[in-house]
Amino acid sequence: MLVVDDEQQILRALRVILREAGFEALPASTGEEALDVAALQHPDAAIIDVLLPDIDGVELSRRLREWTEIPLIVLSAVGDEEAKVRALAAGADDYVTKPFGPRELVARLQANLRRIAPDPEEALVRVDGLEVDLARRTVRVDGQDVHLTPTEFDLLRQLVRNRGRLMTHRDLLLSVWGPGYSEDTQVLRAHIANLRRKIEPPEGRRFIRTDPGVGYRFAA
Repeated sequence: MLVVDDEQQILRALRVILREAGFEALPASTGEEALDVAALQHPDAAIIDVLLPDIDGVELSRRLREWTEIPLIVLSAVGDEEAKVRALAAGADDYVTKPFGPRELVARLQANLRRIAPDPEEALVRVDGLEVDLARRTVRVDGQDVHLTPTEFDLLRQLVRNRGRLMTHRDLLLSVWGPGYSEDTQVLRAHIANLRRKIEPPEGRRFIRTDPGVGYRFAA
């Protein structure tokens, strides 16, 4: 879980709260640091204090929401309606007013994570000998386990979740690598080639279709 606050005492407290609830905290003290951590570590959710030394938590939420769908929970000492609406309109999923109880924060976090969890019917995708378990992050081809790197699996997951739909180069780069790589199509092509080599036979089935110059789509 990405945890963003410029006060070290609060960061330490949040890390303890999350650890006791079974979550690992990825701390950041500024908005820019948080963007870097989110792009590199791919957290499952983010808890963001609204007052940060560079960009505020609302702006950080807006910038994160441009390329990630993880739950964003904003923490603030301001509890008026206008502040809440501003944060939610920027892309935050929840707004928690300080002071808050640890159990309330964990309950809100768990509720938001349940919201984005794949449905049981959608967690396991089977297409012509390829089996992708989105919940367990495993892949099998013709009954044989296939090892993918974390980045390769994240790329396959984005394609599978949007199967049949064209995913542009930018869509995939933002969702898997983050904003720092939004134009780096060479990185994307290299990973697509590696992914195809692992899940597609030399001849025959093609799960990943190319739209030249535009992007890729997963066979529906």
